[in-house]
Amino acid sequence: MSLDRAVMLFAGLMVLLSVLLTAYVSPLFIWFTAFIGLNLVQSSFTGFCPAAMVFRAMGVRKGCAFE
Repeated sequence: MSLDRAVMLFAGLMVLLSVLLTAYVSPLFIWFTAFIGLNLVQSSFTGFCPAAMVFRAMGVRKGCAFE
């Protein structure tokens, strides 16, 4: 799996987790969903993605998006 796909998978899982937490635990978890969305937007503009740095440190091979 490439770094690009790993980051997309992680982001998708975090969004689903935050929706489940919002629905079943507390409506305040909507802020977690908003944080994830804002992080995705800023990484599209800046190219800085903390998850990509972690996955790269774990040895996931580079893709074309995070060079």
